[in-house]
Amino acid sequence: MANLKRQIDKDQAKAEELKLLKARLKAKDKLLDQYEKQIEDLRKAKYRLPKSRKARSSKADYVRLVVPDTHGCFADPEALRAFLDDAQHLKPKEVVLLGDHLDCGGFLAQHHTMGYTSEATYSYEDDCAATNTFLDELQEYCPGADFHYLEGNHERRIEKYCITSAMRSGAPDIQREAEHLRQLYAVEEVLCLDKRKIPLYRQGQFYHDLGVPATIKLGKCHFTHGVSTAMNAAKTHVERFNGNVCFGHTHRCDSFTIRTVSQGVIGAWNPGCLCALQPLYLHQNVSNWSHGYGLQLVTSSGDFLHINIPIIEGKSYFVSVAERLS
Repeated sequence: MANLKRQIDKDQAKAEELKLLKARLKAKDKLLDQYEKQIEDLRKAKYRLPKSRKARSSKADYVRLVVPDTHGCFADPEALRAFLDDAQHLKPKEVVLLGDHLDCGGFLAQHHTMGYTSEATYSYEDDCAATNTFLDELQEYCPGADFHYLEGNHERRIEKYCITSAMRSGAPDIQREAEHLRQLYAVEEVLCLDKRKIPLYRQGQFYHDLGVPATIKLGKCHFTHGVSTAMNAAKTHVERFNGNVCFGHTHRCDSFTIRTVSQGVIGAWNPGCLCALQPLYLHQNVSNWSHGYGLQLVTSSGDFLHINIPIIEGKSYFVSVAERLS
């Protein structure tokens, strides 16, 4: 009997222990459920993204082309051809010529000393003819577009030549003599800009109440030939203008964007050039120039997207890529 009682007590103790284990397991299961719920709550987004606001184009939106330095006779034929083919497809409403579309080198410039006989094989007349041919085709491909021609430092050589020649001539009225020469050789005359209805923004005049000559502002972007040739020229331009600015002059594709307290996000862009990449006056110094042009997609509000379109070995892939994506 004593053995049976001990066995019963052991069984009861095991039953109690089993009951306690079950209670603990139940408590742990409950705790695990709480943890899983907490984890699930943590996985749920507490912040919702705004609904998609896709930019929709309107009839008022348009394309603006930005044309960098071409340098007349020294334009690169293949790069120029690629740009003109793109212009024909893009059908811009505005075209901004950033200057140095005449080279005005050689005898007229009195600026660079000729070091090679091949540099004397072209004349100012040839230079003007090359630029006129370029403008003829560009206007043909962009019918109805508003053009703006910014005088560059190379076109400025014409006025410098006129002043220097007038002073050397001994004329009693130097200003009158210089103006007479300017009317013969000036950009607007040799490129028939009045007939083309293309305004010229001269280096010796200010426009749009801006503090830099030969500089304009269209919508929310400034356009100038260039105020710096520093390695970080785009950075210098955006800091000096404290606003969006597109420039040429350096022949280097360049861009820089900053955020300011007063203006928000602003940028500066240089599309590159459309002229020869290795002029003789650089001798054996390898240039870091590149071919390209600027494309701006402008909205009715004046906001714009600027894209530097590269031209690589005479080819632009922009139009074919755009057609594939459309």
